[in-house]
Amino acid sequence: MGALEIGAILLGLMLVLLAGGLWIAITLGVVAWAGMYFFTSSPPALSLVTSMWTSADSWTLSALPMFIWMGEILFRTRLSGQIFSGLAPWLEWLPGKLMHVNVIGCGIFGSVSGSSAATCATIARVALPELRKRGYDEKMALGSLCGSGTLGLLIPPSIIMVVYAVAADVSILRVFIAGIMPGFLLMALFSGAIVVWSWLNPDKTPPAQIAMGWKDRIKATGFLIPCMLLIFFVVAVLLGGYATPTEAAALGVLGSLVLAAADGSLTKAAFWDSLMGATRLSCMIMFILAASAFLTVTMGFTGVPRALAEWVGAMNLSPYTLIGVLCIIYILLGAALDGVSMIVLTTSIVLPMVQQAGFDLVWFGIFIVLLVEIAEVTPPVGFNLFVLQNMSGKSSMFVAQASLPFFFMMVLACALITIYPPIVTWLPDVLMNK
Repeated sequence: MGALEIGAILLGLMLVLLAGGLWIAITLGVVAWAGMYFFTSSPPALSLVTSMWTSADSWTLSALPMFIWMGEILFRTRLSGQIFSGLAPWLEWLPGKLMHVNVIGCGIFGSVSGSSAATCATIARVALPELRKRGYDEKMALGSLCGSGTLGLLIPPSIIMVVYAVAADVSILRVFIAGIMPGFLLMALFSGAIVVWSWLNPDKTPPAQIAMGWKDRIKATGFLIPCMLLIFFVVAVLLGGYATPTEAAALGVLGSLVLAAADGSLTKAAFWDSLMGATRLSCMIMFILAASAFLTVTMGFTGVPRALAEWVGAMNLSPYTLIGVLCIIYILLGAALDGVSMIVLTTSIVLPMVQQAGFDLVWFGIFIVLLVEIAEVTPPVGFNLFVLQNMSGKSSMFVAQASLPFFFMMVLACALITIYPPIVTWLPDVLMNK
């Protein structure tokens, strides 16, 4: 039996198990065991133990729970709620007015959270009541929150970037830096969508509030200082070479604890809830990564990735055609899987194909992150849809429909970085002296 036929059998088994509701990590482990047992002469037990231990015994991966915990601390204290108060006075002049708080607020909080769901929930908890009270269109408010919440994945430091960097064996720092310019690009596209919507629907934008003086604006801006200081600190120690990503993540946790304590919102309950939340999410992701490592070993023994790479090479697909096909595949996967699962399920198969086509793996990491962002707003499994469904009382399909303009902005961002890759690669090449 050929490697491609083996790959098709294993893929079918995986889909059956996933459709049956089996956990992602268990599904990966079962598929890997079956592939090793039936299609190779290697003992599955030995490969299971060594691959899972090797994947978990990683200093690089230790950055993951630290970044998660940093975001949980901010999520459960008053610091996150101060973002709206600091941004609102400066955005009244833009078409769409305070709708832009959703975009900029998610961008700021996303850079210290690294989690799409946490970013979306945190900003929505503050912004939704304010926007409703001031008479803003609820559908556009929900759509902008749903789309902008995904910025927590793209603007570094990002949990999903750490997962990809570990899975693809590339520099976490280089992937972090590569996400900065696309992050600003996506924020600009989101704000542009709000501006165009406000021009087309002038009756749905409330009149300007009472003008605030410069003194009051500057005073309100002080609310942004704690989070901005934390962002600057984490990014500075990374780019300056003073700390590894893991050390920077630990310093970020320490900084968030200090700021929350100084603000008076670091209660025993908040600390414990943040620690338990980070522990649950970290364990889930690391369990999936460990099972994925076992599947990667199985794929190597069966020769499926090599056969796929040779098949793609024999088809002589143009780079744009390959990227277009992968884009469709990942959007379809996003309708059924979460972002971490999308990455760990596919990297062992897709990365050899991408390398065969001549793509830079760091660039491809940002491309995948954008596609995972799209998955966050794609029904039926988009996490941001569930978050806003619970917070607004609207159905997930209503939220998905509201987020359509921002869905298309993310697709446009994928097209732009594909047409002009330096949007992704220029900054890491310059800062890291490639």
